[in-house]
Amino acid sequence: MVSSALSRLLPASSARGASPAEGRLRSARGSMSGDLWERRRLLEERVRAFPDFPSPGVLFRDITPLLKDPIAFRTVIDILEHRVRTHYPQIDFIAGLDSRGFLFGPVLAQRLGIGCVLIRKKGKLPGPTESVSYTLEYGQAELEIQSDALEPGEKVILVDDLLATGGTMCAACELMKKLKADVLECVVVIELKSLKGAEKLKPFPVYSLLQYD
Repeated sequence: MVSSALSRLLPASSARGASPAEGRLRSARGSMSGDLWERRRLLEERVRAFPDFPSPGVLFRDITPLLKDPIAFRTVIDILEHRVRTHYPQIDFIAGLDSRGFLFGPVLAQRLGIGCVLIRKKGKLPGPTESVSYTLEYGQAELEIQSDALEPGEKVILVDDLLATGGTMCAACELMKKLKADVLECVVVIELKSLKGAEKLKPFPVYSLLQYD
């Protein structure tokens, strides 16, 4: 039974009785025809805000409570799986971005029955690679992918935890161009709308599960 399987996934504290938020998450997961807005609102309860981190003036969105809660994490993957299956039935690979894209990308790929390729920071991959440099607020950075990771024309969805200014995701899209792969969509768990990263990524479409100003 699905209900018993879900109960085994609950943290130990749930054995003493699920919190109202946990109960609503479990209920919301029951059917993808349920209220997506409600699902997102419940997931927002698992994202903490830390002001002035990692530097003054920055409001950091912390997803560690979401990762700690197996029901919330499963709900994220459920929503993303539904998104991909309904909008992109023809897909070859998920590409996870270093490093928190690795938390979501492989799990989503496994659900879809496809492979996951890794886009890593410079110097982390063996063998021949393709690389793209991009600008950060504090300097330059570089992303790499193995040269044989994808074949020309293969269809890929890029996955990361966060879209801020869009620099990292743009570099990932450039890597896809170098390999002549087709980017179907850029998928993130959190988008900081005020930083306008999605505009920078055009014409590539962006899907974000949670949005903040």
